Amino acid sequence: MDWIMNLYAAQPFWLWLAVGVVLLAIEAAASTEWLLWPAVSAGIVALISALASNLGLPVEIGIFAALTVASTILSRRLIKRVNPKDEPDINDRDLRLVGERARVVEAFVDGRGRVFVSGAEWPAEIQDAAPLAGESVVVESVDGPRLRVRPV
Repeated sequence: MDWIMNLYAAQPFWLWLAVGVVLLAIEAAASTEWLLWPAVSAGIVALISALASNLGLPVEIGIFAALTVASTILSRRLIKRVNPKDEPDINDRDLRLVGERARVVEAFVDGRGRVFVSGAEWPAEIQDAAPLAGESVVVESVDGPRLRVRPV
């Protein structure tokens, strides 16, 4: 512990920069989005400590905590404004398929057939109707590897 205090006493910039780099490395490995803002805050405190080296560790920790809380809250508000929850996640393939028009490539027999949608062929199920090959259907839901469809 003494070596950390000696490092801090010699140059607090490097200690705060190291904290920021470690937090950023953990964030890059884990992709949680929770450690990004503390890493940025540690970098800002590193710059502040380089410019005003007489602040002291308690003040720098307070600045770090305040910046972390403020940046995390502001980022959550920004993310909600930019990407509202009612929009489907662009990385969720299943949600993107719901509502899409599909083309029947294998006629439905006993409620099962195959459709082509979003550049791929899928096994599908349908209630009641039995569309023929070439007809269009709409994807209602995704159940594992199978689509549930309805006539257009």
